[in-house]
Amino acid sequence: MRLKIVQNFDGSFALEPQAKETLFQLLTSEAFLKQICQNLQYEKVEFTELFFQPVPYSLATPKGMPAEFEKYHESDEYIIINVPPNFMFSAKIFNPSRLCAIYQKIE
Repeated sequence: MRLKIVQNFDGSFALEPQAKETLFQLLTSEAFLKQICQNLQYEKVEFTELFFQPVPYSLATPKGMPAEFEKYHESDEYIIINVPPNFMFSAKIFNPSRLCAIYQKIE
């Protein structure tokens, strides 16, 4: 079996307003924020309202994310999480099949 090297991958997408609103409500719910803080052992986090579709690893995207989001990956002030599949289903988001959300750690 040979590996296929991806040269270009279009990670752009658009969410329906209702789906985006539902997703934001889930990602900012008190219970979910508390769960993130507990896992990070951090006092408070805040959703930045930034999210992206993971992309295949390539020379242009070595972190598996669009290049404009790599600054958040490299910063200690932010955390990137996979959006839980049940959140995607509840928001009726089926394409893209995966999303990552960016949270800022608050002191």
